[in-house]
Amino acid sequence: MKLLLVAATPFEISPLMRSMKQSGQGDDHLFHFAFRKMDVDVLIPGIGMMITAYHMGRQLTRESYTLALNAGIAGTFREDIAMGEVVEVFEEEVTELGAEEGDKILSVFDLKLMEPNTYPFKKGRLVSDRLILIPSIKGLPKVKGSSVNMIHGSKEGISRIKARTTADIESMEGAAFLYASMAAGIPSAQIRAVSNRVEERDKSRWDVPGAVKNLNMVLKNILKELSA
Repeated sequence: MKLLLVAATPFEISPLMRSMKQSGQGDDHLFHFAFRKMDVDVLIPGIGMMITAYHMGRQLTRESYTLALNAGIAGTFREDIAMGEVVEVFEEEVTELGAEEGDKILSVFDLKLMEPNTYPFKKGRLVSDRLILIPSIKGLPKVKGSSVNMIHGSKEGISRIKARTTADIESMEGAAFLYASMAAGIPSAQIRAVSNRVEERDKSRWDVPGAVKNLNMVLKNILKELSA
């Protein structure tokens, strides 16, 4: 089994990386590890969909993988999701891809620039169709994600984005990861820990350390089950 683990930044998965034995390094973004009898390639592309798409596309043409995981922290729109809670994102949408028309924002599907059911899209959304069915993932709450180029932190911006999406969480890379994995036919999972609410930006209300701690605990359990 060979696993591709993708995280935007090293700090989000640093506890997990320290628990594995590094067996090499591909370049500044790719690191080779061994976890028990499983090979794990850790890809750290950087922040955002554009960078993630490039590095995932390049890596998936270089190597074949059994599974792919995306791990990181995220903000939530929902009050009933606790700070530090770890979730699986099974569906993604790119909520800023489109055009303004007066007070409205039209998606590329509304504009008929893309067919909403062209694989891997389904009704204009990316919905996981090759799941990783192990207990440590199946037991996580399932949520919908919104991938954006700018994290929202003002009343006006949050009101505007809420009017356009039914997503539960917001990230900057999820859709790029899911698109690449689905297009390549690789079973995948996006695992996120909630570090903040999507509200007026106030970092004193965030819990990044707690989210990172919980995320890495879940990731270690996932790798233990995969390598069993």
